[in-house]
Amino acid sequence: MLTVTSFILFTAFAAVLTWWITRRDETSSSDGFFLGGRSLTFPIIAGSLLLTNLSTEQMVGLNGAAFKDGLSVMAWEVVAVIALVFMALFFLPKFLRSGITTVPQFLEQRYGSLTQTIANSIFLLAYALILIPLVLYTGARGLIDMMDLATLTGIENDTVLLRFTTILIGVAGLLYSRFGGLRTLAVLDTINGIGLLIGGFTIAWLALNAVGGNEGIGAGWTVLNEKHPERLDSTGSNDFGLPFGTLFTGVALLNLFYWCTNQQIIQRTFGASSLAEGQKGVLLTGGLKLLGPLYLVLPGLVAYHLYASEGISNDQAYGTLVSRLLPDHLTGFFAAVMVGAILSSFNAALNSTSALFSLGLYKHHINPGGSEEETVKAAKLFVIAIAIAAMIGAPFLAGQDTIFGYLQDMNSIYFIPIFAVVVVGMLNRFAPGSAASIAMIAGVVALAFGLFILKEGDFILGVHKFHYMGWVFAGLVVYLLVMSKASPRSTPWKIETRTTIDMTPWNGAKWASLVLVIIVIAIYVAFSK
Repeated sequence: MLTVTSFILFTAFAAVLTWWITRRDETSSSDGFFLGGRSLTFPIIAGSLLLTNLSTEQMVGLNGAAFKDGLSVMAWEVVAVIALVFMALFFLPKFLRSGITTVPQFLEQRYGSLTQTIANSIFLLAYALILIPLVLYTGARGLIDMMDLATLTGIENDTVLLRFTTILIGVAGLLYSRFGGLRTLAVLDTINGIGLLIGGFTIAWLALNAVGGNEGIGAGWTVLNEKHPERLDSTGSNDFGLPFGTLFTGVALLNLFYWCTNQQIIQRTFGASSLAEGQKGVLLTGGLKLLGPLYLVLPGLVAYHLYASEGISNDQAYGTLVSRLLPDHLTGFFAAVMVGAILSSFNAALNSTSALFSLGLYKHHINPGGSEEETVKAAKLFVIAIAIAAMIGAPFLAGQDTIFGYLQDMNSIYFIPIFAVVVVGMLNRFAPGSAASIAMIAGVVALAFGLFILKEGDFILGVHKFHYMGWVFAGLVVYLLVMSKASPRSTPWKIETRTTIDMTPWNGAKWASLVLVIIVIAIYVAFSK
């Protein structure tokens, strides 16, 4: 009863506080609904970025990956800091100067309408078929294990319970997304983010203390080092975890796309009130990501030590740990925070999907003369259809080796081609739109063929799958550069300023970035065996 009561109380508190803060926000226009009126300051940007990323595919999925592969999976948190530095110093100034709401809009400015339409379609398909169902599935899986929903609901069939929980989360997420714009979601993100960090660190502390026989977290870490030294190596190997070399190919590319060009994530930064606020928010997120392994990897390592002999699946590890270590009143609080994280990522994906649909396909092909109100209305109707489809499809994701590994494989299919086109578009003024369109389609085909047809374990054509992703990226870049010489644009592209916000950079951006990079290197050196 305490679990349920604390869950309801914190959920209600976050919802009411968010409504009070944002009750006068304007959400009838595109800027108001999708970008929070371009009024976001750096604490809100950082909180929103962190929690949009920090959902159950991270809490459940990444801890599940650590349960399977050990400390080396911390790369998804630590290498992300380098990507955020690139975002703050290189990508964000260009995106904000362009005055865009979506990444495909930038591609339209750079390459033309065909490239924009293809990118929009790829994003929409990926979000509808991969991202949104996965958020719902991992959220449902985590809550079922954490709150022992089988006992609470009396539903013993796991498949039925999974479907019921998925629908419940999906409906709640739809209500949030329907009645608020980006700023509402960003404020809710920040409130839940504070709770999630408190809960995440509490779980890590209790977990290490349990391993150490309640003699302190130092004793717990000593036990892990003595019992499982091979699992506490930051560099990994071909036989265990993430090989160190992949940090410079596929792992780096997936992180760069995710934090620099992934619509779901960077839409938060497009709402910045100024370039300086955006850079502060992005780099503060980088600083917070350095703490990520403490609550996204360490609990998975502890769960392996405590429960591996019980035969639980990788993706049950985190929920099992939480349910057994937290007292009832804290379990309800943490479950409420987790629901906030689920709704955050779900809403971020829905908000981004609606932006891509309405400002891309709707305004370009369905109703080019539509008013602002009609555009926003179409966006809200579209997300209902996408959410319903995701609720139906999410339970079919059960049975993956690790859901986080599945996520990275599926993401790479569209991450790599779009990132190649964006990077070359920014660095080369002559690459033509026709080449960009071909590159995106060819990249999707090459990666899908490799991962679905040629993949054997973690290897494709005898090389690690992340190196294969690097090959494909390099091939696309070379093709685009060759076409920039063989069939260049008639006029060199030049970025135009289409924003009214202050574009003065933050004075401390470069120094803060240098500190972050040094800390990343130090972490890898400290935990390398």
